Order: sequence, then C-alpha cells, then structure tokens
Amino acid sequence: MKKGLLFWTALFLSVNCACFAADRQKDKWVGSWAASPLPMHLRERIADSTIRDVVHLTLGGSAVRVTLTNQFGTAPLRVDTASIGLAGNSGELQTDSNRQLMFNHKLSVTIPAGAYVLSDPIPMPVAAFSDLAVSLYLPRQTIADPTCHPYGLSTNYIAAGNQTAKSHLQDAQSIISWCFLQGVEVRPDDRDAAAVVTLGDSITDGAHSTLDANRRYPDYFALRLHENRKTAHLSVLNEGISGGRVLFDGHGPSALARFDRDVLAQPGVRYVIYLEGINDIGQILRPTSPESTLTVDDLIFAAKQMIARAHIHGVKVFGATLLPAGAKAEPNPAWVKVRAMIDRYNDWVRTSDSFDGVIDFNKAVADPQAPQIILPAYDSGDHVHPNDAGYKAMADCIDLSIFR
Repeated sequence: MKKGLLFWTALFLSVNCACFAADRQKDKWVGSWAASPLPMHLRERIADSTIRDVVHLTLGGSAVRVTLTNQFGTAPLRVDTASIGLAGNSGELQTDSNRQLMFNHKLSVTIPAGAYVLSDPIPMPVAAFSDLAVSLYLPRQTIADPTCHPYGLSTNYIAAGNQTAKSHLQDAQSIISWCFLQGVEVRPDDRDAAAVVTLGDSITDGAHSTLDANRRYPDYFALRLHENRKTAHLSVLNEGISGGRVLFDGHGPSALARFDRDVLAQPGVRYVIYLEGINDIGQILRPTSPESTLTVDDLIFAAKQMIARAHIHGVKVFGATLLPAGAKAEPNPAWVKVRAMIDRYNDWVRTSDSFDGVIDFNKAVADPQAPQIILPAYDSGDHVHPNDAGYKAMADCIDLSIFR
C-alpha cells in the first residue's frame, strides 16, 4: 500500500513539475534589441506626429513585446496608437506584416513621467537579425523633455499625423535617434536563451561606424554568437552611451547610476561585457572637471561595485581593456598621463581576477609597432574610435567559450 501511494505521489509531483516548467518557459522573455534612454532635444515637431523607430533584432522567437519609455519626461506621455511590423527599405513596412500593439488590451497608453511600460505580447514569429519598425502616434500634448537614444546610427522617421498603419510615411523627416523605445523582447524557442549586455561608451555605441549597416562591435559579436551552435541561443543588447562616464553624469547618467536599469533589469540577462572608463580618464585633460584628479583606483572601485551587484543576480561580468587613444605624436604632455592611466587600468583588468573573464580589446586593435595607438587600418580617423574593420576586429577577438 505504501509503495503504491509513493508511486502515485511521485507521478503527481513529476507531472505538476513538468507543467510548471512548461508554464515558466511560456512566460520567458529575452531582450533581442535595446538602447539606453537619454534626455534629448528634438527640433522636429513630435506632438500630433508618428515616430517610426527601426531596430535590428539579435534573437528570434515566436512572439514579441516592446518597452516604451518616458524615462526623462517631466509630464505623462500619451501614446494613442502603436504598431509593429517587419521593416523594409527606408523604414517602409513589409506587406501585411504590421500588427497593432496593445497595452492592457487597450490601444492607447499613458506613460507616467520617469517610467516605462511593456506592451501586451503579440504572437508574431520573428527571426534573428530581422529589422522591425515600431510606429508610435503621439497626439497633441506638451512634450518638453523627449526620451530618446541619440546617435543611434539607424535612420528613423517622424511624420505628421497618425500614420502608424501606413506602409510608407508621407513627408517624413529622418533622424538617427531612437525615440520613446527602450527595448524589444522575444519569446524564444530555445529554453536556454539568454542575453549578453554590452555596457560602454561611444565605442560600444558604435560611433563612426557606417550608418544603417549594423557594424558596431556588438553587431559583429551577435553574428558570431549566432553562427556558433553552442552560443546561437544568446542575444546581444547594446547599452552603450556616447560620451558616457563611469563616475559622473555626462551625456546621460553615469554607469554606476544606470547599471540596474540598463543591465540588471534586462530580460534574460546572463552576461555583461564591461568596457567603460576612457571618458573618465579623458577628463583629466580638463582642469575644471570634477574628474581632473581621477585615479585608476576610483575606476577600479566603481567596477568592483558593479561586479558585486551583478553577482547578486547571478550575472557574470567580463572585463574589457580600454582601447589605445591619441595620435602617434601627441605634443600635449597630459597625454603621457592619460596613456599611463589607460595602461594601469588595463593591467588591472587583465591580472586582478576581479572579473569572470577578460576580453582584450586593446590588444586586438593596437598597432603592433606602436601599441599606444590604434592600428591605422582600424582607425576611423579621430585616433579614438575604430572604423568598421576595427569594430569587427574587436568582435573577432572575443573567446566564445566563456559564454557557457
């Protein structure tokens, strides 16, 4: 009798555990595209206008949902209608692909100041590296503080009136910023699907890469992950901010301030590539900057803080070395100090064992004959940012075996 009872109890528990696991998988979401929101002034009229953001996914799935943001707004933001579809050339929608977005089963949504909202899920199969167009109609209202991601290096569009259902926006103006859109998530087919967040500054953001070509280092990295069977279940979320710093707000919040929002809150995040600090070090060239007396220990302390916060959530952090900076013959003696700080910080990244792994971007793009500068073939021309080939070299140097 006892054996029979134990058998039926075990069977009941196994069936219920299997159902619970299936329900959890059904509710699993992983970020497929993201951008860090920032305050931005727009010259274009945005009230009574349609904004169409075009985004490039890094992971496919059977359903999608989006995150709209009013992070830096000082008043509630009303979105009357929103839609999502497959993007074609010049932001046009592919035939019969447009789907209405809903929010709590309603067509419109009001986003409180400083907040963001998730749309309802839409059954919409999408493939990795699809281009999606998210169209938002903002009715007449005062929008004094738009939330966007500047310098997105992706052509997006603003057109008068409600044109969310139109394939081709009439009389649209183009911008290279994503506005009011913070992320796109997918319901993945692979139960092991997860996200890698690339946290950094303009080098992560892709400054000086080719417009609309998806040639930032995170883009090349996402392609490498997808081509490798053991890592094809991973997405890449680019959380770079051009001009961003670690310790102080500059072009947006500091890395310390935005770490929880831009990293730990990302759906499905499992790994972080941390490439930060060059803009902080650059501040020592400005005597009036609060970071004019910055030390490498300051940057190390901040990095350790974020590593500890990530580990609390079971997220691994891979430290990346800073790239070389400056021309071959810098007459300014301060550059000697800048380069010395870069070298000391990179030595710590490589040898401290503070990170869960190390990615040596510096070595990947440095000129072997003059290691303190970027190899000319990888230099965009400003001696700080790589060109497309340099960004690819960065992605190619990443050891994919660390993502396990």
